[in-house]
Amino acid sequence: MIRPVSLSRFFPGTLLAIMLIAGSADAQEAQPEEPFTPERFAALQEENALILLDVYADWCPVCAQQQKVLARYREAHPDVPLHTLTIDFDDQKEYVRQFDAPRQSTLILYQGKERVWFSVAELRDDVIFAALDAAARYSRQ
Repeated sequence: MIRPVSLSRFFPGTLLAIMLIAGSADAQEAQPEEPFTPERFAALQEENALILLDVYADWCPVCAQQQKVLARYREAHPDVPLHTLTIDFDDQKEYVRQFDAPRQSTLILYQGKERVWFSVAELRDDVIFAALDAAARYSRQ
């Protein structure tokens, strides 16, 4: 009879080390975009996180350009702990109204519970980068 052998018997610390390394992503790194939920937003606010609300529509060419600017920012600043929550302009009208977004392509930046920047249809790298950088510096104080 062949008995299954646990790898952890032969490599007792290996499995634990792999799990710790895989699960220890630095919380200070830029986070990928995720869909907006009020629960996630509230949790990030309680953590005093840097939160970008991106009011987005699939059909919006300005939104597509903003995505490119934000991707460039994340690439240039991987150490900035920016959490991006995407609000679907067409399907999440309640939150579009809640945050007073006049249209798609609205970017709203929060440091915890404080709104620190609001922009509509902004496409200039230098303007978006400057707002994100200023908030990131403020969050590290």
